[in-house]
Amino acid sequence: MLSVDEFVPVPASGRRITMPTTVRLSDTTPEGDWRLDGIARVLQDVATEDWESTGIVINTAWVARRTALRSTGTWPRLYDDLLALTWCSGFGAAWVERRTNIYRADELVLETATLWVQVDRRGFPIRLHPDFLTMYGEAAGGRKVSGRVPSTSPPALAARRPWPLRRADLDVIGHVNNAAVWQALAEMGPTPVRAAEVIHHGPVEFEDRVELVTNDHELWLLVDGEIRVAAVTVR
Repeated sequence: MLSVDEFVPVPASGRRITMPTTVRLSDTTPEGDWRLDGIARVLQDVATEDWESTGIVINTAWVARRTALRSTGTWPRLYDDLLALTWCSGFGAAWVERRTNIYRADELVLETATLWVQVDRRGFPIRLHPDFLTMYGEAAGGRKVSGRVPSTSPPALAARRPWPLRRADLDVIGHVNNAAVWQALAEMGPTPVRAAEVIHHGPVEFEDRVELVTNDHELWLLVDGEIRVAAVTVR
């Protein structure tokens, strides 16, 4: 987990998209630090901005399978003006790895890598369209990535409690949104962190009765004893 190898550098050529953003009140801790779920929202927004601006029309959706991030500078705070730079850094049969760097002026403050899976409206993975490879292949440089993610299990003595869901947590395909899942990491302590990773083993849906399991630096969301989300932070 949290392998340095996945934080590949910005490619010299190929498609790269930037999006400005500002750390706002709704995404900060009481101490004024940028929350992890606020970061996750920016990663989703810049990915959507990139994909929709290609003009490729395919009746599919993208779901996050795994996101890793690491801090490389001074942690962003309230009202900081930032720039997100994103590109495709690798792909597989039905998934892609998207790298996104976050800058404050000329300082690289965060590096992230997200594995996105393309799914149909039923939630089943589908193979990448040839137009995708045409658009993003140069930036990826032929780098292949695996769609597999590591699995972990909570220890028997880890703290457990219910994790209630809200309708505001749902996305357009009826699952609890990736950014809403990142809110659970606030239960493990405040930001900043040196690194963090969230793995989605399965969807969390509104009717689910979710159990939040935590220890010092790891977290799991369980539904009927089945792990749907696993996360780890490094402080």
